[in-house]
Amino acid sequence: MANRTVKDAKSVHGTNPQYLVEKIIRSRVYDSKYWKEECFALTAELLVDKAMEIRYLGGVFGGNIKPTPFLCLTLKMLQIQPEKDIVVEFIKNEEFKYVRALGAFYMRLTGSSLDCYKYLEPLYNDNRKLRRQNRQSQFEIVHMDEFIDELLRDERVCDVILPRVQKRYVLEENNELEAKVSALEDDLDEDIELDEEKKCRTTAET
Repeated sequence: MANRTVKDAKSVHGTNPQYLVEKIIRSRVYDSKYWKEECFALTAELLVDKAMEIRYLGGVFGGNIKPTPFLCLTLKMLQIQPEKDIVVEFIKNEEFKYVRALGAFYMRLTGSSLDCYKYLEPLYNDNRKLRRQNRQSQFEIVHMDEFIDELLRDERVCDVILPRVQKRYVLEENNELEAKVSALEDDLDEDIELDEEKKCRTTAET
């Protein structure tokens, strides 16, 4: 199969899935040692094992634009186009945080606007630390919820231009998505309920 997309792959956002990554970056990935040695003949079934070995996020780095394993595996997923339920299992994986991050990134690249909100927003409750390699080859800390926020708000993440997603309020107005309730609002609602219960008890006792 070399670097070609699988024959039965579906068009994503009107294009070959691999074309979601810019040509110059794709070329760097194809030429990289990691791609040739670790991604060759990788199937959807074997992909999760390779994803479990990831230790940091990132796009490309260094003056000669080297791709990170995270970006290489992203392109591999675009090439072999795993079933949606496999991607969802990546996102739901609580044990391996980089598997979750990889699944979220792939979903953001290939999923519908509705799926992006549906599967990514719950990860706002995950505040685990992630290591990310920047363009200068330095490592920085980013939390999972920050990474998810970047995926839903920024135009480019890990050196890949993200497809446009519909504004959340549009999906809400079309009754495709329920209004967002933050964890903070949930906590406030619980506090209000507790206060009301205390008042009722105090009134009953007096």
